[in-house]
Amino acid sequence: MRLIALAGRHATAVMAAGVLLGLVVPPLAALARPLLVPTLVIPLALALVRLDWAAAAAWRGRPLAVASLLAFVLVVSPVAVRVATVALEPLGFPASLSQALVLMAASSPIVSNVAIALLLGLDAPLAVVVVLAATALVPLTLPVAANLLLGVNLEIRLAEFMLRLIGLVGGAFALALVVRRIVPASALEAKREIVDGITVLNLLLFGLAIMDGVTAYAFERPGYVLLAIAAAYAFNLMLQAAGGFAFRGLGTRRAVTVALLAGNCNMGLVLVALEGRAGFEVVVFFALAQLPMYTLPALLRPLYAKLAGAPAPPG
Repeated sequence: MRLIALAGRHATAVMAAGVLLGLVVPPLAALARPLLVPTLVIPLALALVRLDWAAAAAWRGRPLAVASLLAFVLVVSPVAVRVATVALEPLGFPASLSQALVLMAASSPIVSNVAIALLLGLDAPLAVVVVLAATALVPLTLPVAANLLLGVNLEIRLAEFMLRLIGLVGGAFALALVVRRIVPASALEAKREIVDGITVLNLLLFGLAIMDGVTAYAFERPGYVLLAIAAAYAFNLMLQAAGGFAFRGLGTRRAVTVALLAGNCNMGLVLVALEGRAGFEVVVFFALAQLPMYTLPALLRPLYAKLAGAPAPPG
């Protein structure tokens, strides 16, 4: 338990270590691969256990703000990224990387953003509202964005895709409901570091699992991999800066939360939509794009805390 609590106290550092470990020790990534789905569900469930549901429900009274947030993450972001990549392609920027970046930006925020927002002391109720609404809408918006911006036809089987999403999110809600019914709120608060530690260890395992096969490809095509990593960091930061600036009127803490949501996109859903039709370069980028999502919370933690007007949380 002490080790789990220690992971909770040093959450962002442990997250960063997980994804880097998957690159450095490929056999660990291969072992963790079967845990991809459970390690998506558990962090969301644990975040929902700790969530202030009254604060999340209060956003029902601000439909225009929620609609603006959804329009930004699902429509404005991919358009902005496409404009940027069109400018880069004449300079030799790979078309496959452009495609991957636009598809990344067109997806909904990762569900783990809710857990990360909690760990960073940001506005988790806002995060859960945007994550869940965007995840519900992305099967409708992603094919349109891919077709109009890239000329790619994503023939999503909508019913099947929605069932998968319902299984993922619904499973997390069900697990959170069971825990909240069984464990008193006071006990959960008293064991907050242990809950955070379990969350972080699951995120670590996910970071390990998604790196499976990436290291071998990096030895084959180091130039592409280095460019993909640089692009992943650059566009993640660009989207974060744009999101935070666009919604600065919501207050600094909420603007920083929007920044987190805008930069960290759910590429797993894009892979589900592509159903194996994506080129391996695109798939590799989706794995490499986890690097900024796992390391930037640690690197930017003091900045997030300063902008949000709160002391930096431990770790």
